[in-house]
Amino acid sequence: MVDPFEPVVEADESVIAGLDHWRELPIRQQPVWPDEHAAHAASAQLSTLPPLVFAGEVDQLRTRLARAAEGKAFLLQGGDCAETFAGATADQIRDRVKTVLQMAVVLTYGASVPVIKMGRMAGQFAKPRSSETETRGGVTLPAYRGDIVNGYDFTPESRQADPGRLVTGYHTAASTLNLIRAFTQGGFADLRQVHSWNRGFAANPANQRYEGLAREIDRAIKFMEAAGADFDELKRVEFYASHEALLMDYERPMTRIDSRTGLPYNTSAHFVWIGERTRDIDGAHVDFLSRVRNPIGVKLGPTTSGDDMMRLIDRLDPDREPGRLTFITRMGAGKIRDALPPLLERIKGEGATPLWVTDPMHGNGLTTPAGYKTRRFDEIVDEVKGFFESHRAVGTNPGGIHVELTGDDVTECLGGSEHIDEATLATRYESLCDPRLNHMQSLELAFLVAEELGATR
Repeated sequence: MVDPFEPVVEADESVIAGLDHWRELPIRQQPVWPDEHAAHAASAQLSTLPPLVFAGEVDQLRTRLARAAEGKAFLLQGGDCAETFAGATADQIRDRVKTVLQMAVVLTYGASVPVIKMGRMAGQFAKPRSSETETRGGVTLPAYRGDIVNGYDFTPESRQADPGRLVTGYHTAASTLNLIRAFTQGGFADLRQVHSWNRGFAANPANQRYEGLAREIDRAIKFMEAAGADFDELKRVEFYASHEALLMDYERPMTRIDSRTGLPYNTSAHFVWIGERTRDIDGAHVDFLSRVRNPIGVKLGPTTSGDDMMRLIDRLDPDREPGRLTFITRMGAGKIRDALPPLLERIKGEGATPLWVTDPMHGNGLTTPAGYKTRRFDEIVDEVKGFFESHRAVGTNPGGIHVELTGDDVTECLGGSEHIDEATLATRYESLCDPRLNHMQSLELAFLVAEELGATR
């Protein structure tokens, strides 16, 4: 983060003071810590620990996202709904990374566009909840807010918020990032290994289609090697970390002043976003993230008005800086074709160039009679198509996709070529919060997005 040969720039006192202005504002979705002293001590400890990402990496990502906003690249953002500490194993991290890499290969080769690879990983431990409490069998306990706050087991001891989990979250994120960097920089991500990424997955139509594409890539690489091309750049990939900036007792102490510039960076992730529940224009989350240099995302639901959007732009991207602001639309398959085009039309001529990304997951949830939260793959696909159709109609750039996925063969979303039905959900339903696409459904979606993206170019 610091070049020893560059002079150190002192932070302006007003910059540091501004980082704590959020404390004076309304705030949502924060846990009630039973021991405030312990919570302050945990945050203080976090503030002394090394950064998880570096300012130079964050600046590089901002440049990449600016190109996506221009239609010259595409963002693929995927990972767990809510990471768990127990799920931070080498195998599970590898398979999530592998799935994102496979999807990126499909998009890159199928649509001839550079793909920015970003995981909902190494920090996606906190979750917003629609209710403060959960009731089962007449017993009411605090809601599960993610492993960084409390436990999932429905007992008073597990559900009590524990500030010690803040520090555990940091160390889990650090080990996850360490493994991600090893996988993406140490040869695992070499494009000449595209076939090996498919090993261990059961034979199915999506994998067979991927294998066909991998053979085409092999032939192309062998031709270029025979022609004398240098493929060092194919041996490694850039891979960025992201999560929802929800828990301020974690995000604030992880925000540091860069010694090169004197500006604040949230070093918990390269990219952080504000959720639909916390994007109040006068609220704490918008104020805090308006002051950091990271690229910022904002989730937009179907009720978002043009005025709402412009207020967010003016607050989060007043200088209209390319790559600074990403709008992640989560509108639902039945609403996106009506709700999105007016926003796209409104922004034309305003001098703002946000990156537009679709989240086809969160607007399409349902609960089965058996009590499983799920999503229909067909509706996810339909929202993606509506996203691209809206951009084509208005003449703007569809810049990315944001999905909840896993590298495992879970059964959490209905449909797809495996024909997962309500009876099948129980066989491998493992998510503690929202349903995720499994490996096969993720690949199916990637082929669809490649086709839609190719049609816009």
